[in-house]
Amino acid sequence: MECFTKTSSVIILLAYLSMIHASNADMLRYMKHKHSVDEPKQEWDYVEVRSYAHMFYWLYYTTDPAGYEHVPLVMWLQGGPGGSSTGFGNFAEIGPLDIMLKPRNTTWLSAASLLFVDNPVGAGFSYVDNDDAYTTNVDTIARDLLVLLKTFFMEKATQFQSIPFFIFSESYGGKMTAAVSSVLYEAVTTGDIKCNFKGFAMGDSWISPIDSTLGWGSYLYTNSLVDLNGYLEVNSSLEKVAHAIQMGNWTQATEAWGSAQNVVELKSNGVNFYNILQWGGSEPTTEGERLLDRMTKRMLGKLHNDPLSELMNGPIRHKLRIIPEHVVWGGQSDMVFQKQTEDFMKPVTDIVNSLIMNTPLKVVVYSGQLDLIVETTGTEAWVYRLDIAEEFRKAVRIPTLNPSTKLTSGFVQSAKNFSFYWILNAGHMVPSDNGDTALAMLKMVIKTPSTK
Repeated sequence: MECFTKTSSVIILLAYLSMIHASNADMLRYMKHKHSVDEPKQEWDYVEVRSYAHMFYWLYYTTDPAGYEHVPLVMWLQGGPGGSSTGFGNFAEIGPLDIMLKPRNTTWLSAASLLFVDNPVGAGFSYVDNDDAYTTNVDTIARDLLVLLKTFFMEKATQFQSIPFFIFSESYGGKMTAAVSSVLYEAVTTGDIKCNFKGFAMGDSWISPIDSTLGWGSYLYTNSLVDLNGYLEVNSSLEKVAHAIQMGNWTQATEAWGSAQNVVELKSNGVNFYNILQWGGSEPTTEGERLLDRMTKRMLGKLHNDPLSELMNGPIRHKLRIIPEHVVWGGQSDMVFQKQTEDFMKPVTDIVNSLIMNTPLKVVVYSGQLDLIVETTGTEAWVYRLDIAEEFRKAVRIPTLNPSTKLTSGFVQSAKNFSFYWILNAGHMVPSDNGDTALAMLKMVIKTPSTK
């Protein structure tokens, strides 16, 4: 399939002219901003990663005056699984425009070129042609991503082969990042792919699900979100999750995890799992709704809200011009999540540990202070079981300052090629909640001898 590249004026004109079938609201919104937005150079395309499995990517060239040749390339992977990088990551977190198509002051494009990938197949604009083409485990996800990256670096965008390449991620995207980093590093080492892979960062990531989950009760109680009875009931529900994992009943563990979330919502009067200071974050449920359907809605609802869906299925779809008629943005995302049920609660700490100990890659973990679903102490629990833990404990934790306020906005602690960033005033979606600090963290991570 042909890859599209356009200047900002041509993009906006073609997008506007092709919007005659879009809703009036979509058209008005695009008309309002089309004259004031100077879009960066972009490319997008599909890659058939397996038979009947089509993965969509969207590349933005950096706005740094030095040019793309002199700054790194960052791939962003969303969570869920089933969340859309080209949608949520792009327009709600780190891309050049927000959901209202207004310029974002804290876009990561100012420091790097950005590659958004709708992954796994079925997320966002990616799609499958039949039910058998969905992924059911992180290993298949990693292989699919490797096919996409090989196609990208070896065919679609060979100019990026020597550019420092990093992977950043969020939530379940971190689990996928660990897996693809392992196979990508091997492919680079054997010469199967030309890519200057430098490292990866896992934000509020689903690396050891049981550790992230077992901390819920203490976190809620410490922050006055449940009383003592609520704390005990939450912990009781979490014991069922732990038991299922100990027995190797992974599907049962996922279902028990969903049930535990129901207990948390009930006892906390609807705490927002993504940011405990933002209420009303849970998607409304209906009486008699299946547990798996409720879990899917809870995990993907924030990533596929109505304004974002309208934007992606309206102006953006018309702008891209290569989305098949039968493909609805996010239309297969529920199935993506449900297909991963067996694999969802399985840890990938062994992969992370191996990449720290056996490669020169930068390995980064960052965690939002206000996140519940992947709360910080749970992340620290598996980090302190890594082989590098003793050296990491001895390292000095350094405060980081918010570039705008000059106040403390986080901390970082490093040992060898591993770093942990604590991000204050942020929940699960760190760049969305604390954009200044997230951008500062990005710059610290991607700084290499070949970049300024």
